[in-house]
Amino acid sequence: MNTPAASPPAPAAAGLQTDGSGLPWEIFICRACGLLYDEARGDEDSGLAPGTRFADIPEDWACPLCGVTKADFEPYVREEPVRQARPSSSATPHRPAARRDAGTVIVGAGRAGWQMAEALRARDAGLPITLVTACNGDVYDKPLLSVALARGLAPDRLAHETGLQAAARLGVRLMAHTQAVRIVPASRQLRTSRGTLQYRHLVLAHGAQARSLPQFPAALCWRINHLQAYSRFRACLGEAAQRIAVVGAGLIGSELANDLALAGHNITLLDVAARPLAACLSEAQSQQLLEAWRTLPLRFVGGVQVSQVTEVQEEVQEEVQQGAAGESRAIKQISTHCGQLFSVDHIIVAAGLQTPHRLADSAGLAWNNGIDVHPETLATSVEGIHALGDCIAIDGQVSRFIEPIGRQAHTLAAHILGQPAAPYRQTAVPLRIKTGSLPFTLHPA
Repeated sequence: MNTPAASPPAPAAAGLQTDGSGLPWEIFICRACGLLYDEARGDEDSGLAPGTRFADIPEDWACPLCGVTKADFEPYVREEPVRQARPSSSATPHRPAARRDAGTVIVGAGRAGWQMAEALRARDAGLPITLVTACNGDVYDKPLLSVALARGLAPDRLAHETGLQAAARLGVRLMAHTQAVRIVPASRQLRTSRGTLQYRHLVLAHGAQARSLPQFPAALCWRINHLQAYSRFRACLGEAAQRIAVVGAGLIGSELANDLALAGHNITLLDVAARPLAACLSEAQSQQLLEAWRTLPLRFVGGVQVSQVTEVQEEVQEEVQQGAAGESRAIKQISTHCGQLFSVDHIIVAAGLQTPHRLADSAGLAWNNGIDVHPETLATSVEGIHALGDCIAIDGQVSRFIEPIGRQAHTLAAHILGQPAAPYRQTAVPLRIKTGSLPFTLHPA
């Protein structure tokens, strides 16, 4: 896979290097997910050798990350940052100076958190950066979680850099497996489960979490919103085909259901809407998707609302010698308001996302369906606190897509460091629905 926008190529590969004829190599960016195609590097996953010009790529070529077509790429011009000079003093070593400067603290190690760290480090080689995350901080492409089985990707192959490796490369202090507990704006402190941190600037990049609904107990249901949860789920699946219910036929639920069915698991996809992806697809497109699913062990049940999830014991029928005692195993049962009952081995809840508000509340941040940020600077209502990614809302509108994050990070980095920056602009981007049996690319009107 080529370089994602999180890690822009070095200047030598960013249009400054030329081929044998003296023409510069160009870079193109996917408008859907932000992946960069660098002509000098090519793309091994797509069979494109280094030096393959974008114009020479077949028109049916697809983005190796999100799957949109060549037509959804556009030329990419990287903004050359103005690097701040590091203080030069033979009497004062760099490490003690970094301790006196609280620097920037980032909460969250998803794509938004790491791209924020990348953007800051590209502009200032000496800025102290601390990244606080509840997970291990491994760097991976989240869209792959819903297509990994069809692509034959094991969970341990999805991370292309460990958190420790990324931290070492960027010179970032990584506080993994650490909970951000409370913000104290008056003293510019972030209290965590591993102590209190001072900050000069605080960036909230903790994303959104799976919506919590009382009828889906956490102990009985999977909520797959990050690599760690996905890895645990894959480990529980084992090798045998499983009966899996996916609740929620939106973007993530439909993609996961399709991917699991392609792998041979028996899938029941439930939704309150009468058709899958009702918020994205037309009625005709939903019907086309249902037709494509007819060849898979995938059943869509629409117009149902889950009332309860319980665990019961099921008798296991196996080929045993005559007179041998039977066995039982724990299974999950889903009850609906209309009286239907579904018995499965696993339940995945994909009923949408919600932005956690505990940190925002502790700091007194303005809230409007998410952390309310200035539409051009991404500053919150409290001085010194900024936010980007899935946790923000601009004029009450969330944008939980990949492409804007890189642009948000570059705008924020410039503002934090007091450097000139083009204002952030919220723009519509193509949406790739990765239902492997029949994918769709939806372009903005």
